[in-house]
Amino acid sequence: MSLRSAVAAPFQQKGTESMPESEFVVALSLDRDWFSPDQAERLIDVAAGQGLLAHDDGEVVAEFDVAAVEIAEEFVPDESILQEQSTFEKLLDKVVSAGTDKQTAVAEINDLQSRLGVTIEAAAVVYARRRGVDVGREAAEAREELKADD
Repeated sequence: MSLRSAVAAPFQQKGTESMPESEFVVALSLDRDWFSPDQAERLIDVAAGQGLLAHDDGEVVAEFDVAAVEIAEEFVPDESILQEQSTFEKLLDKVVSAGTDKQTAVAEINDLQSRLGVTIEAAAVVYARRRGVDVGREAAEAREELKADD
């Protein structure tokens, strides 16, 4: 996933799992020339929303094993990663990351939605949990979205 790679790069570069937010922004904008400083700050927000980063008193802390991420030398993230993903997209990404083919997952989630008569997000939560994928944060988001629709 390119978001995970973009977030991991500054940490790998510095050999750490936490750093000042300003250092993270510099690593992405000046050192790598991937984003403008504003975009790098946006990346922090998006990554925090996905559970990849935590803010801790002016520091950003990786919430995943950054050393386990392989970043190809020619890798350059696409600006589309700066957009928030929908709850469904987050759920689908987790299912695919756990080893399910994307087309298969979408088809089976759609079928489950139809059979259960629930939202696509609720069907994706059920689908992921049946496969042993931890989707607690996304399930809570889906629940909040349902409450907001009332």
